[in-house]
Amino acid sequence: MRYFTLSTAIAGIFLLATGCQKKASDLPAEKDKTPVEAFDCPGCLPIAYVEVDSLLNNYNLARDLNEQMLTREENARMTVNEKSRQLEKEVNEFERKVKNNAFLSQERFEQEQQRLIKKQQELQTYAQQLENELMTEQQKMLLQVTDSITNFIKEYNKDGRYEAIFNNSSVLFIKPAYNITEEVTVLLNKRYASRQK
Repeated sequence: MRYFTLSTAIAGIFLLATGCQKKASDLPAEKDKTPVEAFDCPGCLPIAYVEVDSLLNNYNLARDLNEQMLTREENARMTVNEKSRQLEKEVNEFERKVKNNAFLSQERFEQEQQRLIKKQQELQTYAQQLENELMTEQQKMLLQVTDSITNFIKEYNKDGRYEAIFNNSSVLFIKPAYNITEEVTVLLNKRYASRQK
């Protein structure tokens, strides 16, 4: 079975983008509002970025869902392993009987052989079904986290202070002054905590 984490999956597709409603020069100067002091500096652009890995590692919703996913994967693996061990015991017993000529007839030998082959096929089908269910569940969790973050970013930027908010995995270089990851993470966690109550 394949195992994966929410962080790995979401990092590849996560994209933050917002529309511009105001120019930077139209915004009131608010100290400590953004890393670039609400654009109260020459040459600063009305843009920002979020470090996706850091955000996902510290956003409690993503962490909780990732833990749930890991638990489900572990439970699935344990279930498949237990069924595999049981089948292996039965195969070993079958081979022991063959070696000792313990089958009373060729028909009985073939029946037992076919039963074990069918059981192996059923186990393979079961393992594939579990994997498919996990992948479907992962996609749901991925969508939940992505929607949560993108909806928050739209709300966060409703005053139009930024023309664009990027994720750092999509750009080759951007000045650290434009990094809003910590602020976004804190606010996301506050919102998540309030909804948990």
